[in-house]
Formats: sequence, structure tokens, C-alpha cells
Amino acid sequence: MAAFLQWRRFVFFDKETVKDPSENGNNFQLPVGISACDSGRGHIIWFLTRSLQLSSFQAYKLRVTHLYQLKQHNILVSVGQDEPGINPLVKVWNLDKKDSGSPLCTRIFPAIPGNKPTEVSCLSVHENLNFMAIGFTDGSVVLTKGDITRDRHSKTLSLHEGNCPITGLAFRQAGKVTHLFVATLEKVQCYTLSVKEYPRIELDTHGCALRCSALTDPSQESQFIVAGDDCVYLYQPDERGPCFAFDGHKLLTHWHRGYLLLLTHNNKSPSNTQTSPTEKHILTIYDLDNKFIAYSAAFDDVIDVLAEWGSFYVLTRDKTLYMLQEKDTQTKLEMLFKKNLFVMAINLAKSQHLDNDGLSEIFRQYGDHLYVKGDHDGAIQQYIRTIGKLEPSYVIRKFLDAQRIHNLTAYLQALHRQSLANADHTTLLLNCYTKLKDSSKLEEFIKSNESEVHFDVEIAIKVLRQAGYHSHAVFLAERHMHHEWYLKIQLEDLKNYQEALRYIGRLPFDQAESNMKRYGKILMHHVPESTTILLKRLCTDYHPSKDSTDRDSLDRPANSEEFIPVFANNPRELRAFLEHMIEVDPFSPEGVYDTLLELRLQDWAHEQDPGKKKVLQEAALSLLRSDNTVFDKALVLCQMHNFKEGVLYLYEKGKLYQQIMHYHMQNEEYGKVVEACKRYGDSEVCLWEQALGYFARKEENCKAYISEVLLMESFAVVQTLAHNSTASLSVIKDYLINKLERETQQIEEDERKIRQYREETAHLRAEIQELKTCAKIFQKTKCSMCNSPLELPSVHFLCGHSFHQHCLESFAESEAECPTCTPENRKVMDMLRAQDQKRDLHDHFHRQLKCSNDGFSVIADYFGRGVFNKLTLITDPPGGKSGAGNLEAEFNRDLLINTKRNV
Repeated sequence: MAAFLQWRRFVFFDKETVKDPSENGNNFQLPVGISACDSGRGHIIWFLTRSLQLSSFQAYKLRVTHLYQLKQHNILVSVGQDEPGINPLVKVWNLDKKDSGSPLCTRIFPAIPGNKPTEVSCLSVHENLNFMAIGFTDGSVVLTKGDITRDRHSKTLSLHEGNCPITGLAFRQAGKVTHLFVATLEKVQCYTLSVKEYPRIELDTHGCALRCSALTDPSQESQFIVAGDDCVYLYQPDERGPCFAFDGHKLLTHWHRGYLLLLTHNNKSPSNTQTSPTEKHILTIYDLDNKFIAYSAAFDDVIDVLAEWGSFYVLTRDKTLYMLQEKDTQTKLEMLFKKNLFVMAINLAKSQHLDNDGLSEIFRQYGDHLYVKGDHDGAIQQYIRTIGKLEPSYVIRKFLDAQRIHNLTAYLQALHRQSLANADHTTLLLNCYTKLKDSSKLEEFIKSNESEVHFDVEIAIKVLRQAGYHSHAVFLAERHMHHEWYLKIQLEDLKNYQEALRYIGRLPFDQAESNMKRYGKILMHHVPESTTILLKRLCTDYHPSKDSTDRDSLDRPANSEEFIPVFANNPRELRAFLEHMIEVDPFSPEGVYDTLLELRLQDWAHEQDPGKKKVLQEAALSLLRSDNTVFDKALVLCQMHNFKEGVLYLYEKGKLYQQIMHYHMQNEEYGKVVEACKRYGDSEVCLWEQALGYFARKEENCKAYISEVLLMESFAVVQTLAHNSTASLSVIKDYLINKLERETQQIEEDERKIRQYREETAHLRAEIQELKTCAKIFQKTKCSMCNSPLELPSVHFLCGHSFHQHCLESFAESEAECPTCTPENRKVMDMLRAQDQKRDLHDHFHRQLKCSNDGFSVIADYFGRGVFNKLTLITDPPGGKSGAGNLEAEFNRDLLINTKRNV
């Protein structure tokens, strides 16, 4: 039971006397003899509008005793008398329709069922127009069910019988269930009208006086209010609800928009049942939700209190009309703020459905008030309620003092729970935890459910790592799949290399590959064997180790060549890795083979055991024969390690026959020089010339080798032997004779071709002359392109080819050239341009030599192209000798002069 004496009193209503606008500001005068009042649909009966325009009509001949105005329909129900005696009539009026200037009366019927004479004490009508209840002074209740506006569609029955007068009736609708509350002077009962038997429940054994009951609005669950002299009771259809100790003799009870209005006798006036003309009444307005008195004032002889147009209207017996107008919400809140009644202000704002911005401002002011008072715990609770509306920095600045770190932590936690924290807030909260050394709270924060994570995980990891909470940081990184941070902490802070390697092995392929490239060298240095095993998996058939059951196939393994730098200081592991790769994947990148070749050559070069050295030699050669190594790199490696077999194999593979022969020349392997000429002389004729020059420069007797290389060209033989004092003409006599015969045959063949070309040239010149001087007759009947009969339009060329015009446009590159003759014509034109270029070579050489900064490079370029090759005549040596030597020299000179050679 709530004692109203403890409730605070406020003046949330403004009292003013209603003025009559037509009487120059004088007080509005009510009609004389008001016996019944009601309000609704914008009128106060007698039909008083908001602009105070008063209208009336005659409803009964004698008097009106009860009125009931529906809120959702413009229907008025009245009870009154048309003739003397106890015979009350019920009339239903449709205020939207008129009959001779008055509202249309749609139904009239006697209130008393039968001939039982009794007075009507109260009246209630359901808003759906299907129920009407009439209470009588003899304790009976008559229920009209059906359309109350028509006789034909409704029926009347006696619902309740008793000995105590009926003092209050109210309908309650909850979904499809309809209840009727019945109050008497002694009891409170409830009927369920949606059930055929109309079951009744007795709610209480005390009742109320006439006009001292009301029904709350749906926001208060439509409870039935009964006001006794000591208490006010609220009832549900099946039980009694809360009770409020509001003492005083109740004269009137009313409910409107969350307020309970009670009219009582003035306690200071002598209490008697007979109301004197000067008796004072106290009108009190209660806010039951927020537990305060919104207004209380004394009035003289109140007839009734009505609620309309958002205000209360008080009718007094002296014909004066007062209006109680509610103050706006902001004004009421300011009144509460001045008295520091923030809790009440918050409750009031909620009941008035103030928006979140308005509530947040109240919470802020309340928090500021508590902060100034030193109640920091209470203040932080209010500031937490402002999250989302108030800038967090406003609160954070207040509690940055180290003594308020607990309050700051609570606020930051709430900020994260609502997912409104930024990176700075996360940093600050974690610093609070670490400063407080509150490991339990820290773990609770970072180990919250993933659906409850409301912070920047990466920022949290950074802060925890900086504060030395490495295990917490690792947990957070692993849980939220921040792989880079997990590995960085494990390797750089915890030095847990094996665990880092295990973690990489559980990652998806792309992430495992990138992390091995980043951290591979560190891992190889500390855990080489495990790292090598993981790299083998990564470059062949990788699957995350943690999910062995779900083995998704990979489109490609990692590129093994990219991981070679990881093994920079681990040759043994590198060798094992590379050999594994070429064994599993013969099509491994060339860099794998090149690196493995270098390792094998290093082992071969340092090996002293002949047997093992032979095995390593074969292993290196097998790599060279695999055709997977890069030629240039492999050749450099073999030369660096003086691997003779590999060098010769690569020379032969690259068709570098001159290098093979030079290699043998450098090692003075005469037999292998001749063997190289025999093997490769057909592919490169100059080998014989170079071999002959090599043997000719040797002062020791190399006649046996010279005889073997005499398959070279005649000029080269003579020119080379001229530098050897021990060689004679008899050595090459037979060879020269055979060579001259072949040259003679070649000359005859060339002369035959010259005659043929001259004849063809003469024929072409004659044909050209004919085309210039004579008419050309085209007799082609078929297209030279599609071989179909020619049709107009057609195109004819002087070469004798004819084409359809559409064929020519489709296949010819130029309409001015015959597409059939174009390829041959281009060859001829190319030859002519080449001749012109050679003709201009002399001038071009001098011009280029003059303009170049490096003349030597220009000359070297022309030497390389063979431009300066010329015939060298061998003359008599100084101090010429007689005899055979002179004869041979003369023969050589004549031979060189009379022999033709293409330069």
C-alpha cells in the first residue's frame, strides 16, 4: 500500500477561469439546472464547443438523469423522464444526423425491464455499440446485447440481481474477451460477457459511492478503479491489483491520460453528508506511475469534472467553468531539475514518451549532479545511459583521474557492449585493465563470445602486446584469425618457433604460402628439419593439417623456386628440398635445377675420393641432360667449377662447335681438335680453317694433323700455309687439282644461269614495250580468284589476270596490284632495295663514322658484318729465295690472281 503523504506535490497544471469570448472577457456562465454532464467527440454536453459556442435541444419533457457520450462514435445515450413517476426512458441519439434541427433519435426503450419501478443509478456503453449496461438503485443490472442503436437487432436481459444499489459500471475489452465491472456500495464484481453463461467473479467485499469508479486507459491495462474513503483500489478481471492510501471522503473519480483525478471533501471543513452551499471541495490529480501529485486545489461546490481538448474542465454550482491546462513536458522537467529530482524527471519523461535525445540530456544532467556531489559510482551509471547520444569524450575527460579508473573502466565496458567504441576507446580500456592488473576482467573481455565482440581486435592485440600480455594477445590473434599478429608475437616475443610453424601448417594455402615467404628464414634457422618438411608439403600437395577430413584440391602448388632464398645458410636442407622437388615434380622450375646443379658441382669440386667424385659427376651430368637447366647459368657454373665434361656437353648442346675446338686447343689436345673438326666440320666449315691455322702456328712437326684438315677451302689453305715455313705445295697438290675442277664446274653453272637471266630480261623488256605501244586484249573468261565465270563488274590487270570486283575487294590488299602477282613482285622489290642499300653503303659508313662518338665501335660493327673482307695477294717474301721455294711462291701468286672468289 502506497502512502500518498510521502508523494511530492507539484503544480503541473495551470488553473484559469474560462472566459466568454462574446462577453468582452467576462467569465463564461454555465446554464442553470445542470443535472447530468459528459464529454467526448469535441463537446461538453450541453453541446459546448471548444470555441464556447453553446447549443441545446430538448431530449426529455421532464428531466435528464444520465448521459453517456461514446468516444469512437458520434453517438449519445441518455436516460431521463418524459412523464411523472418512476419510468426512466433510454434514448439513443445520432449526433451526425438531424431531425427538425435536433439530433436524430434512433431508439427509445424503457430502462426498466418489466414493471418493476426503480431509479437508474449508472450507465455504461461499450465502444463497439454491441453492449449497454444500466445499473439501478435496487441492485439490479440490465444488459442490452446487440446493436444498441436499433430495437430489431438487440435484446435485453437482467444480468445482475442484488439488494445494494449499483454505483459503477465499466466495460473492458482485451482482444476478443469482453468484461463488465460492476461496483456496488458493498462489493466489486466482474462478468465475462464473451462466454454464454456470463460467469461472475467477486473481486472484493467493499465497494464505493456513486461516481467513485472509473476505468483506466489501455496503457494501464484497463484496470477498474474503485475509490473508497480510505483507499483507492485497482482491479483486473480476475484479481485485485495495487492499492493506494488516499484518504478523504470521495465525491468523484475520473481517469484521463495517465492521471487519476479525485474530488474529496475539504478535511478542514466539518464533515457531514449534507453538502452546504458554501462547502469546499479538494480536486487532486495523481500520477500513479511516477508517484507524485501533479495538482491539488480547492473549489467551491463542484458539480462535475470533465476531460476534453487535453484539459480538465471543472463545473461549479455558481455556474463558473474552470480549466486546468497541463504544462508542457519541458516545463515540468525544468521544475524537477530545479529541485534536483532527476529520478522523478526520468520517470516522467518516459511516461510522457520523450524521445531518446531528451532522455539522454536528463541522464547527463543527473550524472553531472551526482559527479559534483561526489557520487562517482552513481554518476557513471547515468553517463552509461547516455551512450549513443552523448559524446564519450565528455565522460572520459571527467574520469581520467587515476582515482576514478574503476568508473572509467565501467563506462568503457558499456561503450564496447553497445558496439560504439572506436580504436582509442579500446586502447584506453585495455590500458585500464593492465594498469589495474585485473587479469580476470581482461580475460573476460577478450574471451567473450564472438557474437559479443564489440571492439577493434587488432588494436586490442597491439595494446596487449605492448603491455606484455603476450599470451592474451596470442589468444586474441588466434581466435579472430589475425595470422600475421599471431606469428609476429610467437616469433618475435615468445620465441616459440615450433608452435609458429605448426600454426602456419594449419592455415589455408594462400596464407601459409605468404607467411612462409615472410618468416621462412627465421624458422629455417631455428627449426630447419620441420621447416623443410612444411615447405615440401607446400610445394607439392598441401592441405591444412587441422582439417584432414576436408581435403580440397589445389589448382597449383607453391612455386618451389621462390623458397630457395629461405635455405641461404642451410645447404643440406636445401639439397634435400630440391632433390625432393625434382623427384616429385620433374617439371619443376628451372631455378630448382640450376640451384641443385650448383650444389652438386660444389660437392664434386671438394670431393677427394675418386669413386664418390665419379658418382657426383654423373649426378651433375644427369641434371644437364634433363633439359631443365638454364643454358647460360649452367655453362657459367660448369666453367666456374672447371667441370670439363659439363662444359663440353653444353657446348655441343648449344652448337658452339668453335668453343669446343678452342677448348681442346687451349688444352693442346691435338687429336680431339681433329676429332671436333670431323664431327662438326659439316655444320661449321670454318673449323677446318681454324684447325689448320692452329696447327700451322705450331713450330713442332704437325704435318700429320695438317693432312687431316685439308678439307677446308682452297684460299684458306693457301693463305694459312703461307705462314708455315715447313709446309710445301706437294702436300696439297692433289687436293688443289680436285678443288679447281669443282670450281670450274661451278663457274660453268653460274655462266649458264647468267645467259638464262639475260634471255628472261630481254623477253620482259619486249613485253613491257608491247604493253606501252600496243592495245591489250583481255580474253579471260573465269575469275583468277574463285575460278567462276566472269560477270560485270570485273577488273583486268596487264599481267593477264582477271577478277570479279567483289573478289578483288575481298582478297586484295590494294586495288592497284594484282593479288596473284603481288607475292612475287614483293620479292623482286625487296631485292632491288637491298641492292640500293649496298650501293649506298660507302657513303652511309663514312656518314655514320663521322657522327658517332665512338668510331671504333662503328668500325668493329662493320668488320663483324664482313664488309671489309678482301682478297690478300701473297707475294715473294723479302730476300726471295731461288729454287723450289720461288716456284711455289710464283705458282701461289698466279693461282690467287686467276682464281675467282665471292667476297
